[in-house]
Amino acid sequence: MTSPIPNRFRQRILARETVIGFWMSMASHITAELAGLAGYDWLLLDGEHSPNDVPMFLQQLQALQGSESAPVGRPTINDPVEIKRLLDIGFYNLLIPFIESADEARRAVAATRYPPAGMRGVAGLQRSNRFGTVPDYLQSINENICVLLQIESRPGIEAVDDIAAVEGVDGIFIGPSDLAAALGHIGNPSHPEVQAAIRHLYERASAHGKAVGILAPVPADAKRYLDMGMHFVAVGTDLGVFKQATFALRDAFR
Repeated sequence: MTSPIPNRFRQRILARETVIGFWMSMASHITAELAGLAGYDWLLLDGEHSPNDVPMFLQQLQALQGSESAPVGRPTINDPVEIKRLLDIGFYNLLIPFIESADEARRAVAATRYPPAGMRGVAGLQRSNRFGTVPDYLQSINENICVLLQIESRPGIEAVDDIAAVEGVDGIFIGPSDLAAALGHIGNPSHPEVQAAIRHLYERASAHGKAVGILAPVPADAKRYLDMGMHFVAVGTDLGVFKQATFALRDAFR
């Protein structure tokens, strides 16, 4: 096993490079392994809207061990115990959903840091430290955990400057579907009001020097957001690709 330190994905996020990702919702180590061969910069393993638990996440991380794609884990909520468990099994990059205030942002960052910088519990041998084989893990890991926070509500929009200003927040991720619902346009993230909110979030987070990302499984949307200047964009989902290909194949033989 190679050392997770330094975290190259975090370095790229902090440099605000453009990194292209793919969203994994099928909760399968087989599909994760296959996606890991595709060469995406990052893969989102979802725990908020997918039937993943810690053992299932672990299987997917193991399936991605030889991949160049950086796994990004999304917990169900901004909970320090859940975040600790994801860190211990080997996630170094986290996308934490539904952040609405600077206090919630600070709580999220603190959950990823060992004391005195945070409140992450200290374990001995764990997969994250390659079972004790990573030199100086305890001293260096705080600076090698990437924290991405998701804004997807009216309070989040209003607090974006405060959230982005929190030390340890590496990037802001925009949840277009929930944002559309929060603004009264459920199912229509292309509505002008939603698009204006997305641009506002991008501009305010960028003003604080933060990388900004979004999920955009429609190619035209992905291109628009990349042209806007967004830095980490998920351009497809495993469920979407599988559904589209399966239905297209069926239609070809009807």
